[in-house]
Amino acid sequence: MCSKLLIAALLTTSIARAQSPVPAAKGPAGGPPALATVNPRAVTSTPPISPGRSEQIREVCIQNRRMICGQIVKILPDGLVVDSGYTNLLRQPLMRSWLVPGTVTATRATDFVEGNSPDSVCVGLVYLTDIPKSRRLKPRLYDYVIIEGYPAGKTTYRSLGTIQRTVRRYSAELENAVDVMLKAEEAAPPAAKAK
Repeated sequence: MCSKLLIAALLTTSIARAQSPVPAAKGPAGGPPALATVNPRAVTSTPPISPGRSEQIREVCIQNRRMICGQIVKILPDGLVVDSGYTNLLRQPLMRSWLVPGTVTATRATDFVEGNSPDSVCVGLVYLTDIPKSRRLKPRLYDYVIIEGYPAGKTTYRSLGTIQRTVRRYSAELENAVDVMLKAEEAAPPAAKAK
């Protein structure tokens, strides 16, 4: 009963404040307010991302998910570079785990083209992030990976010496892929967003 009265009092007070006139702003010595100078280069016209936009990105990530099955060619602090396209890894008993030892016999499919439907086998070098954490399974160079990945943009890494490569980035976690895509969209310049 007391909480209902408190809520009613708060609503009445906020409605009364909203209906009362707002006093005009006054500048120094009671004159007109001083104009603020604004640097036009500092102002960005990035509209906030609508709540439905994250659901749209989530849907795109689900529609473009790929089966990453390939050999680890580089281990980076926050992910793995995988040469995907080893379709003969998609067999039992190998598919019981996302990580398969490098001692397994597997070859890369020749003349294989990546499909455009969900769960198609990914072909080529990809950067895989958000891999499952396990005390028992630690990825090593030249081990094999069999996991579903969600697109999370592109990334550039240093492959050898000063040589840099840009590859597609996939996340093993859908929510992390959506977050990465939203952050990339927010950081994109306005001209890129219009496309």
